[in-house]
Order: sequence, then structure tokens, then C-alpha cells
Amino acid sequence: MAYTDNISRLSRLTAIHLKLQSNLYVSVEQLSEEFNISKRTVYRDIVALEKANVPIISVEGKGFTLMDGYKIPPVMFTESEANALIFAEKMMAKTKDESLIKEFNNAISKVKAVLRNDEKIKADFLANRTVIGRNWQNEKTSNFLSVMQRALTNFNVLKITYQKESDTQPILREIEPFAIYHSFSEDWIVIAWCRLRNEFRNFRIDRMKTIISLPEKFEPHQFTIEEYWLTQQKKANNTNWVDNKFNDHQ
Repeated sequence: MAYTDNISRLSRLTAIHLKLQSNLYVSVEQLSEEFNISKRTVYRDIVALEKANVPIISVEGKGFTLMDGYKIPPVMFTESEANALIFAEKMMAKTKDESLIKEFNNAISKVKAVLRNDEKIKADFLANRTVIGRNWQNEKTSNFLSVMQRALTNFNVLKITYQKESDTQPILREIEPFAIYHSFSEDWIVIAWCRLRNEFRNFRIDRMKTIISLPEKFEPHQFTIEEYWLTQQKKANNTNWVDNKFNDHQ
């Protein structure tokens, strides 16, 4: 039990260290709420990091910060590159898949960790002055996109239960993910080989009720997404086939 607790605390200390690198100031209240620990435990963790030679500075009324210039990584971002990432963060927040937002936020925290304090100030300022208008209600309709991405890149067969709008009961399918598409209606769609129908079909991720990544691997489909579109357009003999097909969502 003690070993598990030590691993848990080590993970938390690493996460707190990353959060300090990613933000100009971090308050005790923020750390207590995010990691579900008491304020007393927060102070203990800060002391532990200081003993590990992490140069933490306490600023009254603002919280904790790191000494400017501490462990600057060799790979740095220009101001324009940092600005582009801030816009990407804002746009990603509007996507309807919860898992993608979580993974992107984790990645952007690592990106922000390499910025100097003055660059963090500019990044925060830009973020507060940037508004992305799509998906105003910040609606989240799916939480499986990260699983789908991993299955696609690792060639894992997926077992899904899927419910089309016209069906009253979900159906069970085994699919081989081929590509992922973001539709004009802002829904995430996977193009996949359906083992039941023995052909490529389109599945809206928000209509998947469950998803299991099987240990079974499938052989990668030996053509590009461009070749796939061309083949399907020729079959349909209709230049508007792509839009029509994706609005069908088999």
C-alpha cells in the first residue's frame, strides 16, 4: 500500500511541477482543487519539490511561480508559433469530443512549460482576447475520439455498439478504422471497414454507445485517403458524393 501511495505522490509531484512550468502563477487553492488534496498537503508537496532543487518562489496574493529561466529546454517557440498554438487551443475547446480536449490540454501544458514568463503573460493575454464562435454552447457529444485515434494508428480492431438516428436499438459491429473526418455539422466521423457489411462505412463517433479496443490487429489498408476519395467518387459518379455520403452516416 505504501508503495502505491509513493507512486501516486510521485505522479502528483510531477504534475504539479509541470503545472508550475506551464503557468505564470499557481495558487494553493488551484492545486488543492485540481488534485483533490488538502492545502496542507499542497504545502508539503511544494516543500518536497524545493528539496529536489526546484526553484519555487512564493508571491503574496498570487501563489507560486518558478524562477524565470529555470531549466529552459533546448527547443523553443517563436512568439508567432506560440500565438498559433493559443489559437489552436481555443479552437480545440470548441470540438464536441471530450477526450480530444483532455489530451490536447495535456499536450498544450507541456508546450507552455517551455515559455519564459514574459511569453506566458503574452499567451494568457492573447487567450483572454480570443473568441472562437463555433459551437457557442460548448456542447460535448462524444468521448471516444482518443480511443479511435489510438486504434487507427496501432491497427486495432474495434468492437462498437452503434445507434443510427433511425434505429430504436443499437447494433453491434466490428470495424477497422481507416480515417477520421470532421464534418460541416461539427461531428467527428470515422471511415472504417465494417466486417459485417464487408465494405467501408462511415460512423459518427457521437452515435457510438460503447467502444472496446480489441487486442486483434488488422492489416493496414494499402491506399491513401486521397485514393480512397477518388475511388468512391468514381463509383458514385457524383462530385457532391462526399458531402452527401457523410450526411448519411451509416
